[in-house]
Amino acid sequence: MKTSDFVILAAIGFYLIGMLFVGFYYSHKNNSSDDFYLGGRKLGPLVVAMSAEASDMSSWLLMGLPGVAYLTGVADAFWTAVGLAVGTYLNWLIMARRIRRYSQNIGAITIPDFLSKRFHDKSNVLNCIAAVMIVVFFVPYTASGFAACGKLFHSLFGIDYMTAMLISAIVIFSYTVMGGFMAASTTDLIQSVVMTIALFVVLIYGTHMAGGVNAVMQNAQALEGYLSFSATYNAATGAAESYSPLTVASNAAWGLGYFGMPHILLRFMAIEDEKKLVLSRRIASVWAAISMCVAIVIGIVGYGMSKAGAIEMFTTSGQSETIIVKVAGLLSLHGVIPAAVAGIILAGILAATMSTADSQLLAASSSVSQNLVMDFFKVKLTNRQGLRVARLTVLAISIIACFLARNPDSSVFQIVSFAWAGFGGAFGAVMILSLFWERTNRDGALAGMLSGGVMVFIWKFLVRPLGGVLGIYELLPAFVVSMIVTILVSVITPAPDAEVIAEFQKTLRSRASEEE
Repeated sequence: MKTSDFVILAAIGFYLIGMLFVGFYYSHKNNSSDDFYLGGRKLGPLVVAMSAEASDMSSWLLMGLPGVAYLTGVADAFWTAVGLAVGTYLNWLIMARRIRRYSQNIGAITIPDFLSKRFHDKSNVLNCIAAVMIVVFFVPYTASGFAACGKLFHSLFGIDYMTAMLISAIVIFSYTVMGGFMAASTTDLIQSVVMTIALFVVLIYGTHMAGGVNAVMQNAQALEGYLSFSATYNAATGAAESYSPLTVASNAAWGLGYFGMPHILLRFMAIEDEKKLVLSRRIASVWAAISMCVAIVIGIVGYGMSKAGAIEMFTTSGQSETIIVKVAGLLSLHGVIPAAVAGIILAGILAATMSTADSQLLAASSSVSQNLVMDFFKVKLTNRQGLRVARLTVLAISIIACFLARNPDSSVFQIVSFAWAGFGGAFGAVMILSLFWERTNRDGALAGMLSGGVMVFIWKFLVRPLGGVLGIYELLPAFVVSMIVTILVSVITPAPDAEVIAEFQKTLRSRASEEE
C-alpha cells in the first residue's frame, strides 16, 4: 500500500471511530422511545439546523450536483439548486414552528403519529398507511446510502465492494442503534462541518490545478450554452439545447419535497425551544445556498481541470460524479499532509452519505416499532421494552437494506430521486394542509397521501417515459394531485369534530399570543 493510501485510510478510520464514540456517548442518555426517536426535544439550534441540512443533502451534494454541472453546464444544476434553496427556506419559515408546537401539544413523536393524533384517528389507519409508505421509500433509500459507501471504498482502494459496504453499514448501524436520534443529529452536525471543509478545499485546489479562475471561465465560455440559465450544453452534439420554462419548473420542483421529508420535519419537532428556530432557519438556509453554489462551481472547475490535463475527460454521469474523488486522489500525491487533507475530503463524501443514511434508518425503524407495532397493533410495552424493540427494528431494517445494496451496479441517484419524490408527493401537501387548514379531515389526509404516493409510481413508470411535456419530474404532478385530492375529499366529507378543530385553533392562538 502506498503511503498516501495509508494516510487517507487512517484519516477516514479516525473519522469513523469518532462517529462510533458519539453513538457510545449518547447510548446512556436514552431512557425511552421518545428519547431514542426525538431526543427528548432537547436539540439546540445549531444541531437542528446542520443536522437537518446534512441529512438532507447526502452524497448528492458532493457527487451528483458537481457531476451534472460538469457534463451539461449551469442550467440543470442551478435550477435544481434554486428549487432546493427556496424549499429549504420556506420549510423552515412556514412549517418548523407550527409542527414543533402542534406535535408537542398532541404528544406526537413521529410523522405518522402526528397525522394520527392530529385527526383523532382511532382506527390508526392513517398511522399504518403513513408508516408503510415511509418504510417503502426509506428502506431502499437507506440501501442506496450503504451502496454509495461501498462504491467509494471500492473505487479508491480496490476493496471488495461487499466488504466495504458491510463495514460502512455496521458503523452507521452501530452509532445509530446506540445513541438514537441524539447520536444521529450530533454526528450529522460533525458531518456537515467535514462536508463544508471538503467543498472549499476541492474548490481552491481544483481552481489552481485548472490554471486559475480565468482559465476555468475561458474553457466554460467556449462551450455553447454551458454558462446559460436558459440552455444546456449537449456534449454529444457540441451545441446548446433550449431550456423551457416547464423544465425549469420540473427541476425547481425538487424543493417541494422538503414539506414531506420525515427526517427533516422530525428535526423541527426536536428543538428545545421553538423561538430558536429563527436562528436555525438562518443557519440552515445560508449553509444550503452556499454549499450548493460551491458544488456547482466545482463541476465547472472540474471541466477546466480536464481541459488542463490534470484529470481525465469525463463523458458519462457515472464518471463525472467522481470529480471530488479524483481531485482528492490528485491532492494526496503531494505529501503526507496533503494526503491527510485528501482523507478529510473523502471522509466528507462518506459523511454526506452517512448523515442521510442514519436519519433514514431511524425514521424507517420508528415507523415499524412505534407506529405499526405499538400504535396500530396495540402491543403494550414499557419504556425499556420499547427501547429494545426500537433497536431491534434498526437492526432488522439495516439487514434488509444491506441485502438490497448487495448489487454494486445499482443506481444510487435514481433511487434518491425517486424516494425524494415519494415523500414529497405522499406527505408534502398533506402536511401543509394539516398545519394550516382546519377543514382538513382524516379522509382528506388519507386520500391525499395515497393519491400522491401512487401518482409517483404512475408518473415515473408510465407517463414520464412518453417524453415531451410529460417528461417532468414525478414529484411535481404527485404534489399537485395530492393537494387537490386532499382539499376535495375534505370538502365533500364531514368536517372534523369540534375537539379536533379546538386543538387546531389552540395552536393558532398560542402562536398569535407568542407573536404579540
